[in-house]
Amino acid sequence: MHCVVWTYPSPPSLTKEKADSLFAQVADMYIGVPGLVRKYFGYSEDGKSIVGVYLWSTKAHADMFYSDEWKAGVMSRWGVMPARTDWEIPQVVESVDGRVVRDPSPNPVVAHA
Repeated sequence: MHCVVWTYPSPPSLTKEKADSLFAQVADMYIGVPGLVRKYFGYSEDGKSIVGVYLWSTKAHADMFYSDEWKAGVMSRWGVMPARTDWEIPQVVESVDGRVVRDPSPNPVVAHA
């Protein structure tokens, strides 16, 4: 699996209540997206940073999704383009469900000394 974390500063006028409302306005657009396993919306405790966490079945699915149109939508909603960080996710613990989900075909990261 592949995780992409987008982080960016929230506009100074953005309250947590307004952020919650904006998240709710776009949440449904992520239902049924090919390859998307899970999407998290969030903000820092002080409300100064926004985060979007996406768990994908593959990096290819993630790369296909983040189109110029998607980026333009982010810019129009938040006024800035967030920073992207990619992570390989070999397994996920679903604590509530009492299970561990393992990537069937992990792509291990090779560390060089």
